[in-house]
Parts: sequence; C-alpha cells; structure tokens
Amino acid sequence: MSVTGGCLCGAVRYTVERKPKEAGACHCQMCRKISGGVYIAFRLSESEVTFEGKDHIARYASSPWAERCFCKLCGGNLFYHVLADGPFKGNHHIGLGTLDDPSGVPMVSEIYIDQKPDSYAFTGDLHQMTQAEIEAMYAEYMPD
Repeated sequence: MSVTGGCLCGAVRYTVERKPKEAGACHCQMCRKISGGVYIAFRLSESEVTFEGKDHIARYASSPWAERCFCKLCGGNLFYHVLADGPFKGNHHIGLGTLDDPSGVPMVSEIYIDQKPDSYAFTGDLHQMTQAEIEAMYAEYMPD
C-alpha cells in the first residue's frame, strides 16, 4: 500500500511504495535547527520513494556525509539524504510530518539523546542512543 506526502505549498510531492513501519527522533543540534524542534523521520532507500517537482528541491550540504533537502518555494523541510559510503548511502530520512497521513507510524527510537534539551520528553519505551554511540556505529564510513 503506497502513501503520499509533500511540502507545505505542494510544489514537491512524493509517493512511498509502502507505509513506513517506524520512525525515530533526532535531537542533534543540526536537526533541531533545521526543523525548529525535534526532527522525527522515517528511513527509506532511494528506490522506495518517487518525487514529483524535483526541480523545487534545494539541497544544503550540512556535513561531509549528508545533505538537508527542502522546498525552494515554501522552505518546507523534506528529508535528510545520506551521502557517505556504507550501508545507508543514498537513504532518505523523510520528515514524518510531511506524510499526508502520518498516523499509525510508531516512534521507536531517539538518537543524540545526550543533546536533547530538557524542555520536552517523549513517553514510552524508546531505544535511545548518544552522540558517541551513533558516531562509533558509522565511524568507518565517515570521510576524514
């Protein structure tokens, strides 16, 4: 069953082959700055998503290993795109809030938990990882 989503103004639309099974929250400073809060997203490979209005997607190289992608017209944050080599190269971490119907996609994890501000908290039994744990997991794929 495919699902759809897009940016605020509708210039960029996407279709995903299947409803995402889960989402995760990132509390790193870059995600907080780009989203204005916590960034909650689901991960897909490039082959699992089709975009319409690609000419309206702007890309910002936020680090040597990834770029943040948003709509040029409305500024709506769309996805985080992995550029680094390794098992997640090419993956899109699409903002959960960009889905037309984000219901039924449970949040199961939080990363960069040690950077989370004390102004909010999630409930439930979520898998949590620190910055050091995340960086160790991807260290061999990071450019020098």
